[in-house]
Amino acid sequence: MENKLIISSSPHIRSYESIDKIMRDVVIALVPALIASIYYFRFGAIKVLVFSILGAVLTEAVIQKMMKRPVTIKDWSAVVTGILLAFNIPASAPWWIPLIGSAFAIAIVKQIFGGLGHNFMNPALAARAMLLASWPVQMTGWVTTGPDAVSTATPLAILGGEADPSAVLPSLTDVLIGNTGGCIGETSALFLIIGGIYLVYKKVITPRIPLVYIGTVAVLTLILGSFDFTYMVYQVFSGGLILGAVYMATDYASSPVTPKGQIIFALGCGIITTVIRIYGGYPEGVSYSILFMNVAAPVIDKYTSPRVFGEVK
Repeated sequence: MENKLIISSSPHIRSYESIDKIMRDVVIALVPALIASIYYFRFGAIKVLVFSILGAVLTEAVIQKMMKRPVTIKDWSAVVTGILLAFNIPASAPWWIPLIGSAFAIAIVKQIFGGLGHNFMNPALAARAMLLASWPVQMTGWVTTGPDAVSTATPLAILGGEADPSAVLPSLTDVLIGNTGGCIGETSALFLIIGGIYLVYKKVITPRIPLVYIGTVAVLTLILGSFDFTYMVYQVFSGGLILGAVYMATDYASSPVTPKGQIIFALGCGIITTVIRIYGGYPEGVSYSILFMNVAAPVIDKYTSPRVFGEVK
C-alpha cells in the first residue's frame, strides 16, 4: 500500500542556507568598513587585519587537526572572527597582539567548547577583553588617521573628560565616515550601517537586536546627558556601538533565539553600555556589555521560550 503519511523526527523546516554562505555574507558586509579602515589607517590596519585573520585560520586548522576533527576553515567562520577581532584593535598595536588574540579566540573561546555554534560568548569580543586586560597600553594606543599617525584621543574619551582638555571633538561627519581615532574597524559608523543593511536584506540577521540595543543607548544617553541631542548622537555613532550591535550582539551561538529574549538581551546590552560609558572608569562599554549578556543568554532563553504545544503540568 502506498504511504499516505510519513512520520519523521524533527526538524521539519529545511533551509537552503549554509554556514559558508552565511559567513561569506558577513564578510561581504564587513568589506566597506574594512576598505575604510585601510584608507584611514594605512599600513597599521593592513598589519592588524593580516595577522588577525592569519592567526584565526591557522589556529582553527591546527586545533581541529590535533583534536582529530574535520578541518572547517573553508566555512569562512574563522575569517569572520579574525576580521571582527582586527576591527577591535588599534592600528598602532604590534603584530603579535592580533596574532595572540585570534589564537585565543579560536582555541580557547571557540574550539575548546566544541567549535562553531557551541561557544557561549562571542570569540572576538572575548579575545579583545583578554588583550585589553593583558596589554592595556598597546590596546589603547589610539592614533590619528592618515600617513602621519600620531597619538590622539577617541571621541568617547573627549566626551567623558578622560582626554587632554585641549583635545577637540571631531565633527559629526568625521565620526560617521571614520576619520577619527579608535580601533580600526569601529570608527566607520556609516560603512558599518551599510553592511548591516545588507545583512538584514540577505536575512542573515534580524534588525531586532541592533535597533533595540542602539535605541536603548540613544534614549538613556539623551536622558542622562541632560537632553543634549548632540551628546546623544556622538554617543551612538562613536566607539564600537554600531560594530557591536550589528555584528557581535547578533551572533547566533551566543545570543538568545526567542524574539522576546532578543529584546531583553539587547536592552541589557544597551543599559550596561550606557552605565559603563557615563559612570565607569573606561569610556567604552560595548564589549563588556555584550559578553555579560552572552553569559545570561541561556537563562533568558529559558524564561522566554514559548510553551510547547500539548505540554501539561
